[in-house]
Amino acid sequence: MAMFSTSSSPLIPTLILLLSLPLLFFFVAPRILPPRQISISIPDELDDLSLFHKAIAMDSANFSRRTATRLPAARSHLSAGLRRPKIAFLFLTNSLSISPLYGNASSQMSLASTIIFTSMPTLLLRSLLRWRKLIPSKRTQRSSPTLISAARRLLATAMLDDPSNAYFALISQHCIPLHSFNYLYNFLFDLGRLSRNLEFSSYIEILDSESTLWDRYNARGKNVMLPEVNFDEFRVGSQFFVLTRKHALMVIKDRKLWRKFKLPCLNVDSCYPEEHYFPTLLSMQDPNGCTQYTLTRVNWTDSVNGHPHTYHPPEVSPELIYRLRESNSSYSYMFARKFSPDSLNPLMEIADSVIFKD
Repeated sequence: MAMFSTSSSPLIPTLILLLSLPLLFFFVAPRILPPRQISISIPDELDDLSLFHKAIAMDSANFSRRTATRLPAARSHLSAGLRRPKIAFLFLTNSLSISPLYGNASSQMSLASTIIFTSMPTLLLRSLLRWRKLIPSKRTQRSSPTLISAARRLLATAMLDDPSNAYFALISQHCIPLHSFNYLYNFLFDLGRLSRNLEFSSYIEILDSESTLWDRYNARGKNVMLPEVNFDEFRVGSQFFVLTRKHALMVIKDRKLWRKFKLPCLNVDSCYPEEHYFPTLLSMQDPNGCTQYTLTRVNWTDSVNGHPHTYHPPEVSPELIYRLRESNSSYSYMFARKFSPDSLNPLMEIADSVIFKD
């Protein structure tokens, strides 16, 4: 009996170790292996294409109708017949933490359309806020082409929802407004901002000299972006933008660049498709129609894991709002991120007296 115990004892720790390996891998693997990227299924891709085709067809029909009846229409598609143009607010979100702040300005939003992309139940949403349109969510993941797909769906849905939507503002769940809606509306539709082509511009950040650009360009493999996108055409910028209808149409019409940007990344640490697709596409197709800067203020001074500084309740004050509005140009920032969900109450306290006062 003693001989059996002595000879079998080394096997027991070995068996325990072998049996515990799957459990150990389950807890440790996510820390040492790159996250598995979500792929876009063929049914989801076909569903998106169907939506895009409907939006493109409707836009073409409206343009033909305006031409046939000789109704005035801006070349930038900012006018739909004789209707007054609107701004579509597109919420790329799975939470409503900050959204009530926008509802606080509802009395000013008669010339706005609001679209929400969310996974919350429809009835709950409608009981909280009176938004115009809901988009059933599809699974998304940071640093993956699923965020591009989500933004394109928002644009197409807003175009279909109201032909009067002339500007499309993409907003995150952590973005707050820095001015009243009337202030934003008057800024965007100021005729003094028309270009030499008598078109309004899109406000999207387009940068070509970032130090990490080469690594980001080759995130899917060396020179995989060729021949559609040369390195000197590759751009980076904030994923949050304000686009004209003309540029929104370019985005949902695109197939050429999308074939490249939807490819899975080999180097996940350098892969941020949502920060490259829109700036690269519009820079290649209409660089003079874009201002090259964003209207959303972000603080990158103490970023963590690729996330910008997050503002918390103790930081919220009128002075912070005034400071976030400031820019190096003649314009003011219109939005700011990121704000924590628990900052909603102090923001609501200064909403009427500061944020929506102008």
